[in-house]
Amino acid sequence: MREDYLTRIGTLIRDARKHSGYTQTQLADVLGTSQSAVNRIERGHQNLSLEMLARIGEALDSEIVSLGISGPMHLRVAGGTTLSGSIDVKSSKNAGVALLCASLLNKGRTTLRRVARIEEVHRILEVLGSIGVKSTWLNNDNDLELIPP
Repeated sequence: MREDYLTRIGTLIRDARKHSGYTQTQLADVLGTSQSAVNRIERGHQNLSLEMLARIGEALDSEIVSLGISGPMHLRVAGGTTLSGSIDVKSSKNAGVALLCASLLNKGRTTLRRVARIEEVHRILEVLGSIGVKSTWLNNDNDLELIPP
């Protein structure tokens, strides 16, 4: 069982590294370790500390392990309020996916700036498109415009 989760984590790290465009050597330099250590991690042959997982996640801008929220979350949504303004968020894939889903709350045009062009974002855009949301990449800065049906 130990090897199973190490292999799965290693695969997640390898995929995130490749998506970020890093070589093993480049990631090793950012982490302050060796290329061979990164190779062992990706193959599931290296024990990992929580601190190392956090460093890898930060280097790759990817949440490798999520701890979740302690206790239940209760939300009350009140409608009829005009949405406007802007927010600054971390440009992680999880933030982008959440904002894509949140854009459905807006009846008008939503523009998201510097959205990561990753597989998860493209899948959510396909789902949004299937319910009539029009999405347009605006420029090379990865700005995305969403218009609900």
